[in-house]
Amino acid sequence: MNTVEKHKQEKHPLEVIDDVYEYAADGLSFEEIEARAGDGEWERLKWAGMYAQKQAGYFMIRTKVPGGKLTPAQAEVIGECADDYATAPAEYGGEEQNELWGDAYLDITTRQDIQKHWIRIEDVPELWDRYDEVGLTTVQGCGDSARNVLGCPAAGLDNHECFNAQPVIDAVSDFFTENREYANLPRKFKLTITGCAHDCAQSQINDVGLVPAKKTIDVSGEAGGSPDSSDGGQQLYGFHARVGGGLSDGPRMSSALDVFIKPEDAVEFCRAVAQTFKELGDRNNRGVCRMRYLVEQLGPETFEQAVRDRCTVELPEAGQGLTVGYQGDHVGVHEQKQDGLNYVGFNVIAGRMGGDEFAQAARAAKQYGTDDVSVRLATDQNFLITHIPEENVDDLLAEPFAQEYSPDPGPFARGAVGCTGNEFCNYAIIETKKRTKRWARELDERIDVPDDIEAIRMHMSGCSASCAQPQIADIGFRGETVKLDDDDRPNDEGDNLVEGMDVGLGGSLGADNEFLDWVESAVPADAVIPALEQLFEAYSADRDEGETFYEWCRDVDNDQLRSIMQGADAPVARGVAHGD
Repeated sequence: MNTVEKHKQEKHPLEVIDDVYEYAADGLSFEEIEARAGDGEWERLKWAGMYAQKQAGYFMIRTKVPGGKLTPAQAEVIGECADDYATAPAEYGGEEQNELWGDAYLDITTRQDIQKHWIRIEDVPELWDRYDEVGLTTVQGCGDSARNVLGCPAAGLDNHECFNAQPVIDAVSDFFTENREYANLPRKFKLTITGCAHDCAQSQINDVGLVPAKKTIDVSGEAGGSPDSSDGGQQLYGFHARVGGGLSDGPRMSSALDVFIKPEDAVEFCRAVAQTFKELGDRNNRGVCRMRYLVEQLGPETFEQAVRDRCTVELPEAGQGLTVGYQGDHVGVHEQKQDGLNYVGFNVIAGRMGGDEFAQAARAAKQYGTDDVSVRLATDQNFLITHIPEENVDDLLAEPFAQEYSPDPGPFARGAVGCTGNEFCNYAIIETKKRTKRWARELDERIDVPDDIEAIRMHMSGCSASCAQPQIADIGFRGETVKLDDDDRPNDEGDNLVEGMDVGLGGSLGADNEFLDWVESAVPADAVIPALEQLFEAYSADRDEGETFYEWCRDVDNDQLRSIMQGADAPVARGVAHGD
């Protein structure tokens, strides 16, 4: 049994929530917490949604938002709590510690969560009390349990939606949250549930993905017949299931199971999958105990049978899948299926914005929206404001926050995603948030992207953990340390070691899903933008009509892509096998 697993078995991780109140009341320092509870407490605190920052004495705290859906009141409290508690101390620069965002900011994550930094443990009970008043929680925002359940941020709004799956998301989230039986799994357990046909909830890279489907059930209640049969059968809408997807080291696209799941059975199906993972997952080696390794080891068919053996409801064979593609974002002004209403997707580069700005957005949602207005978080680190009457859209777009987080950004800004980076994360090798924002804006100024390309998905992860999902991006970055030759040092006194990154090209989700190829390794950060300029110059000159950047990258040999990035001047050869 590994050390982390040992700590989890010594004390149930959910018990740490009561401990937080005790530590806060007693005013304990980090050293005193460890002296009282042992070093395993840092692992258990993740079940309270808390990670110890690399700056001793402070936490990151993660707010779960199932399906990304917030009421304006909830969004306002989240912003106000960031403004009140996520403040850097004077020894770390205070208000001057970040020239791009200042102080008291929050991060929207790729899992539709909200993260705040610089949280002191003595402030957590008061933050939780304010959260309780509006129905928010941080419980199991982290840790080896069911994480935030993803969904389409436009659930209930878009015409391409087969049905609104938000009630199912809420039911699954409610089942797992604070459920002691399923709160101590071998590793984290990531679910996504959507009723939309464009799979923006990313079922292909999650442990469990439920996507829309339909199936005809005959009058006797038995599943059968064709999906469009007219023999008196009842056509039901529900879900197909995908399992075993994930990124990080050893990325894997999820596998389809031959099951049809009625919406009312979704909680039981997800419980049965969690039970299978709980019983069969490897608790000894944390490096290979994510569910994707179990699915790969058993094979999808054997894994499916294991789930069926543990499931208490009937799981008919799959029907007709209704997913038709992948939608990367919801940025811009969009008509809702409700007449006369719109939702507006705001672009937040790398997901970071001031707490006061998020609170302003929540107040604007109430001011300009209808009774059904909501604030939605998206998996690309952006957010939506919904149910805006046509006559109020211009006033919403005139709000100060909308100028900074424009719904009409350039293509690099629109597709930019960044992880936490080495500013706060102990694992990250490079700084990411500030670099992602600066690079996105600089690239939009320096590179002319073809007019028919709305977004270039540029994802930057500070390490191999893939929190920014680089493997599914047009351009993915993975942090590295680069050793320069003496002649290449920035100055005579400069260190030979500088921040750099591996550069990958050609990733996507959807019908043509494919992980990118890591084309160039250990590129100094200063050399990346010139290399991308050369790459896009070749793309613009050589692309076929309508060809996306990732499609072009897949059609050009990796050696040649590498040569183009290094400045070689040669005709582009197409349709050849990729190199390593």
